[in-house]
Amino acid sequence: MAKNNLDTIDVNEYPYINKGLEGIVAFSTTKSSIDGQKGELIYAGYNIDTLAENATFEEVCFLLWNDRLPNQKELDELKAELIKKRTLPEPVLNYITSTNKEAEPMAVLRSAVSMLADFQDSDDNTESAIAMTAQMPTIVSAFARAREGKEVVKPLDHGSTAFNFLYMLNGEKPGKEAEKTMDLCLILHAEHGMNASTFTCRAICSTMSDMFSAVSGAIGALKGPLHGGANTAVMNMLLDLEADPDTADPVAFTKKKLENKEKIMGFGHRVYKTFDPRARLLRGMSKNLSEETGHTTLYEWSEAILKTMKDEKNIDPNVDFFSATVYYSIGIKPDLYTCIFAMSRVSGWTAHYIEQDNNNRLVRPRALYIGEKNLDWTPVEDR
Repeated sequence: MAKNNLDTIDVNEYPYINKGLEGIVAFSTTKSSIDGQKGELIYAGYNIDTLAENATFEEVCFLLWNDRLPNQKELDELKAELIKKRTLPEPVLNYITSTNKEAEPMAVLRSAVSMLADFQDSDDNTESAIAMTAQMPTIVSAFARAREGKEVVKPLDHGSTAFNFLYMLNGEKPGKEAEKTMDLCLILHAEHGMNASTFTCRAICSTMSDMFSAVSGAIGALKGPLHGGANTAVMNMLLDLEADPDTADPVAFTKKKLENKEKIMGFGHRVYKTFDPRARLLRGMSKNLSEETGHTTLYEWSEAILKTMKDEKNIDPNVDFFSATVYYSIGIKPDLYTCIFAMSRVSGWTAHYIEQDNNNRLVRPRALYIGEKNLDWTPVEDR
């Protein structure tokens, strides 16, 4: 059989191949800027620290879709539209409540978002973006409750996206701190440059397919453990340690994994060469929440693992590392973490779709063929 593995060829012979599109600039964008050396993240001109301190998720959505912050009238109108769109079409809700209760939440989310396209009565990109941003939290919370045999909670006709999601998920209105924490998590995950899922979204858009197809494809890309599933893996790692607290030693645990050449999830980043600014913000949230909710051991273990990784490998954490304990502290099941990621990132995906659609060219990269050519035909009976 012909080999088809880039690792087996002479890279000096093909210096223009960039595995994983490393360093390739495929698009221009106004949506975000990442400086991996400085540990800087910008959304449409605004530093993530500025947004974390001052903005709401709804303001960030408007910013990404319009490249500017809304005035009060525009913000009120957007909030009203998001509230109006929260309720799911009945066939979509029926699918969610009747599907396999053991299904992966991200698989359910992907299928449900694809179904939403049948009920969107406008081709306006902004309206589609608002609809998905409003309805994805309803999808996630509905499935989370249905699989546990609980009654699905209808969305509220008021309140922020963060407040409403926690209400639908838990069946009770959240406190101010929980709402603030959820809102900040949505802001921090909203946009992050040309990652795998955003590239997928733009590539699908470039074919002139609809926004729901593009977002469904992006969800499929985010579902992969190398992209969106790391925070779940981080939490499961900490829970494994917690299962035997008498013998749990996060430092020894981390060193043993490193000795065995095993990956510690939540560390390292393709772009950041220093502390991920989102991880820095989540670190403070994790500490405060652990003290409020009694999960101090998990936070202390996280800090011990962080220090060990820095000492042993000089690697800093990424956004997934501390988001795991933050979500856990506000009562979210680990297998829902990537869905929360998608609930937020849909604002960035749709912003990139709008940008691509406004100045479109079909995405069509090349691949280097490294197989054999012009083989002689062998009859089937002689193979």
